[in-house]
Amino acid sequence: MIRKKILLMGDFHVGKTSLIRRYVDNSFDDSYLTTIGVKISKKQITLDGEAYELLIWDIEGATPQKRIPQSYFRGASGAIFVADVGREETIEHLAVHIEDFQSVNPDAAYVTAYNKADLLTPVQQKNFALESTDFLTSAKEDMNVEALFETLARRMLG
Repeated sequence: MIRKKILLMGDFHVGKTSLIRRYVDNSFDDSYLTTIGVKISKKQITLDGEAYELLIWDIEGATPQKRIPQSYFRGASGAIFVADVGREETIEHLAVHIEDFQSVNPDAAYVTAYNKADLLTPVQQKNFALESTDFLTSAKEDMNVEALFETLARRMLG
């Protein structure tokens, strides 16, 4: 079985842990627990007949002033950058998180999750500008969570 390391990165309280819980355990919990350091979850998947184990690193929240240690980035095949659609500063900080990650892993794949989309109206969701590797997600409503991880896996492995 082939193992691949994936990082989830973003500011504090954007829903990184909730996205992982939804993907790995198909569960959601409204309570907020701050991740300290890193927590690693595992998920086995099959893509195109090949078995993979995803090692999903839930990294504590960061800001441009409090950055993630670069040692966490080593060996990562991909990353999911997460922002909260209701907090503009978390969206603005995505560029810093992506730049930090790519400074260590310039060839790694990544996707972006604009999380907590269940808080937007249907019109706001429709008008949200997305690139081909961007997803409006909601761990609470299980919106695009599977697609988010599967797209990253296909980009890493394809």
